Amino acid sequence: MYAARMSNLPPYLFARIDEMKAEQQKKGTDIIDLGVGDPDLPTPAHIVASLCEAAKNPDNHHYPSYAGMPEYRSAVAEWYKKRFGVSLDAGKEVIALMGSKDGIAHIAEAFVNPGDYVLAPSPGYPVYRTGTLFAEGRVHEMPLTAQNNFIPLLEKISKKVVKAAKLMFINYPNNPTAAIAPDGFYREVVDFACEHEIVIVSDNAYSEIAYDGYRAPSFLETKGAHEVGIEMHSLSKTYNMTGWRIGMAVGNAEILAGLGRIKTNVDSGVFNAVQQAAITALRGSQDCVKDACAIYQERRDVLITGLRSLGFDVPSPKATFYVWLPVHDCMAFSAKLLSEAGIVATPGVGFGSSGEGYVRFALTRPVARIREAIERMRRLNL
Repeated sequence: MYAARMSNLPPYLFARIDEMKAEQQKKGTDIIDLGVGDPDLPTPAHIVASLCEAAKNPDNHHYPSYAGMPEYRSAVAEWYKKRFGVSLDAGKEVIALMGSKDGIAHIAEAFVNPGDYVLAPSPGYPVYRTGTLFAEGRVHEMPLTAQNNFIPLLEKISKKVVKAAKLMFINYPNNPTAAIAPDGFYREVVDFACEHEIVIVSDNAYSEIAYDGYRAPSFLETKGAHEVGIEMHSLSKTYNMTGWRIGMAVGNAEILAGLGRIKTNVDSGVFNAVQQAAITALRGSQDCVKDACAIYQERRDVLITGLRSLGFDVPSPKATFYVWLPVHDCMAFSAKLLSEAGIVATPGVGFGSSGEGYVRFALTRPVARIREAIERMRRLNL
């Protein structure tokens, strides 16, 4: 009944987690969900108000531009210039996305032929793999290990794979490990891409969720990055707008044109009223972002302190709202947490084979619930 390609697609990790959570809820379990990275904080009021006003305008009730409203694209370019010092041509080097997942899922279809390799981090966002499989490409996992600070060793990729590679995904601050890009890494990536003619896609969705004075860079800040790649970004995590489905792809105009050509054939763009609200977010005060980071930082500190009190050796992340906890068996550990303590944590192997031995906690529940989760774990004698 189904197409053959369906047999190559794994169950989407977070959909399966939702099913398992629902099973426990049917039993009356009080669930503390630290699994999926969906902010529990509301979208800031001034952004919501902007949407409400824009939705009343009948001019916004028609099909939107495929690439995005000119004003939205200009707002993105202004934000990139102010935030990263990166200059963008809003007309050619910015397109609107229905969240960064939209771009990540479709980019391979523009550049990957059947049998071509896509280089993807492992562990990594599962859509790097599924987008590649839809394009009938092959995924080469780049292991991210604690020994190398969760940075891929490009020189370890075989010459055979590199020769057949068309695309590489990079993602810092990283989901799920919460690692940050060290100085010089993006320079190495640009040089690698130039030498081997590989398109780079930087997933920078977590750049604004940072702590302890850390400010994440953009891949496009590196000299030569514009010639070899693009960057995906999203308003989802920065402004608590996951359900709004609004993001952007920026950078190399030719690469964006390829992505845009795919998108014109599969969707009709982002609702103009949502784009108007996004303009308000990008051009308005960023105090709401600072406030959210302060909340996540408090939650991070409570969770890290609690886990360490239980005997776990876990680093304190400088960015993202994730904690990457080393454990002996990630599936068994996650199952025990859910079935015996009502806690949802994401097994690391769901992010790729190199995720074995870890679980990911998301800082998307209030401090009181995080404290309760620690106490439940304490009673399990983990």
